Amino acid sequence: MHGFRMSEKSFTQILEETTEQCRTLEAPLAERLQIVANKVRELAPGFADVVDRMVARLASSGVGRGAPEPGEVMPDFLLPDQDGKLVRLSDLTAKGPVVISINRGHWCPYCQLNADALAKIAPDLEALGAQIVAITPELQRYSRELKDYAKAPFPILADVDGAYALEIGLLFWVGDEKRQAMKAGGFDIEPYQGNETWMLPVPATFILGADGRIKARYINPDYRQRMPIEELMTALRS
Repeated sequence: MHGFRMSEKSFTQILEETTEQCRTLEAPLAERLQIVANKVRELAPGFADVVDRMVARLASSGVGRGAPEPGEVMPDFLLPDQDGKLVRLSDLTAKGPVVISINRGHWCPYCQLNADALAKIAPDLEALGAQIVAITPELQRYSRELKDYAKAPFPILADVDGAYALEIGLLFWVGDEKRQAMKAGGFDIEPYQGNETWMLPVPATFILGADGRIKARYINPDYRQRMPIEELMTALRS
């Protein structure tokens, strides 16, 4: 039904190879993400169509529109990092600006590339007195996998059961069609999240000042797109 066109290698294996190639490509993040999206459509046009329908559903239902806006104080959180250490947002902002990157999980090639891009600019952010923190709805051991993949010098926090994503209006139900397509493609997220809810956050980026207020944000129900690194840096420098 989902039109997977495979030979010796599985859908996930080919995507892993494509993602790794994009990781080393000297190109803007948006271009590298688009290469992965194009590969998905090439390998499994039916799967890509399912994604398009889910994105359209989320956009029409307004998922993410109620998220905290620029000028508002970002709701505080207390979440465990990949090592089990509790991290509080207000403790981070007390030290300076903070970039919050909300992702779907270590298994997502778009999240992998996004985390990798953030890891590469982490020294530049540190020079500006800013910190990065990433959040996924996964168990801690999978937070560790994303951190290790990206060689991220920043923590990956575990928002298990999506409580924080729900609080800030980003949590949504994947839906039966997308769940079936993901399982058929080799992406069963139940073990990673430790539940069977099939709830995910809309990927988002929030840039906070030292006062905890949002200076800029990027929210897109199309998980194949993320905040351009250039925009992020511009927002921090301003």
